Amino acid sequence: MINDSETDFIVSLDLKVTYDKLAKMFGQTRLKKIIVVPMADILPFPKNWLFPIAKRKEVAAIPNDDRHIRFKALTANDGNPAPVSVDAMNDIAVLQYTGGTTGVPKGAMLTHFNITANTRQATAWFHEAVDGEERMLGVLPFFHVFAMTCVMNLSLMKGAEMILLPRFELDQVMETIDKKKPTQFPAVPTIYTAINNHKDVARYDLSSIKLCNSGGAPLPVEVKAQFEKLSGCKLVEGYGLSESSPIATINPPHASRAGSIGLPVPGTIIKIISLEDRKTEVPQGERGEICIIGPQVMKGYWNKAEATAETLDGAMLHTGDVGYFDEDGYIFIVDRIKDMILAGGYNVYPRNVEEAIYQHPNVAECIVLGVPDPYRGQTVKAYIKKREGCELSKEDMKAFLEDKLSTIEQPKLYEFRDELPKTMIGKLSRKALLDELETQKKAG
Repeated sequence: MINDSETDFIVSLDLKVTYDKLAKMFGQTRLKKIIVVPMADILPFPKNWLFPIAKRKEVAAIPNDDRHIRFKALTANDGNPAPVSVDAMNDIAVLQYTGGTTGVPKGAMLTHFNITANTRQATAWFHEAVDGEERMLGVLPFFHVFAMTCVMNLSLMKGAEMILLPRFELDQVMETIDKKKPTQFPAVPTIYTAINNHKDVARYDLSSIKLCNSGGAPLPVEVKAQFEKLSGCKLVEGYGLSESSPIATINPPHASRAGSIGLPVPGTIIKIISLEDRKTEVPQGERGEICIIGPQVMKGYWNKAEATAETLDGAMLHTGDVGYFDEDGYIFIVDRIKDMILAGGYNVYPRNVEEAIYQHPNVAECIVLGVPDPYRGQTVKAYIKKREGCELSKEDMKAFLEDKLSTIEQPKLYEFRDELPKTMIGKLSRKALLDELETQKKAG
């Protein structure tokens, strides 16, 4: 991604968890400098004094060389930068990296207009939110396009107070809701499921929350119903992609339909297109590919003309998701064209996981796919054929992959087989395994 985006400078906290990963990129990529922001500098007194002492094992050792710039040095100026001319319609504000069926990262070019339009669409949809009076609980990371728009940008537009947590830790989230009284809480279904299942949920007051919008993965009907009962708030499901900034559809807060991704947000047209010719609209109730037209649709993929042509048909964005309209215009997703796994709201690409698994010398063949998971939406499962005469276990693979994949990417399930299914031309067949899982599901 560093090379693809032509990134020369990266900003990082001085924490090992982020800095140490980036420092390895020197020499391996085009990265020239890291701008280092000390964690202690952004904390209030007395935490700014205590942090370097209490958390010294977590603070990275930063070399004093010309490849590193301290944030204080960077900002040591008069604070009056020269104005920059921006063409909102065409100038790129964000390269939001996503992936396709191959799992190769692609930078969705989101313009200033795309991002502003999508924030205004969300503002119009949640019109009952009062300017300057809302408190937004932010648990999702801002590098995720869902959080960028629904937490950060929406809060800026509405003048809301942002209550930010560095990561999802269930007890901390419960205590924060109880004490800080947020009124809005966008999250992925996994988080709402965790709250529903908290052993002491009755101890916490969740009644301040008026509205929650769920995205990133399908929202189970029972999770929605239980969370609304616990909190008294409206939990609505929405839908979108990195390529659409991301919001395309949301359920109306007072007329949501369980299992549906809702209705198009203002200024957006949703078409259900034939899977055969990718052009003809299909009748209401018939399944086809969900396509989006609207001001939030990306300009294209960065330096990937072929992928752009495949995904954008003029102003229309092909999502790769299969769905249909019901009689009232609500949209339902029934299948995914892509192999991408949606685990806890994050995209996991089977190819990336497979490539890491193949690095183990005892692995002959592997197929990775997403299987249903009541907590995460989907979880990663690896089917592995061992090399002849070699031994391999789940524990071996977990230890081997620990430093090669993120926690969300690491397979939670393993199945070792003597043979893996193949197509007629000898390719490993992911579809055969998915069909097998579906048969097992029907058999109970």
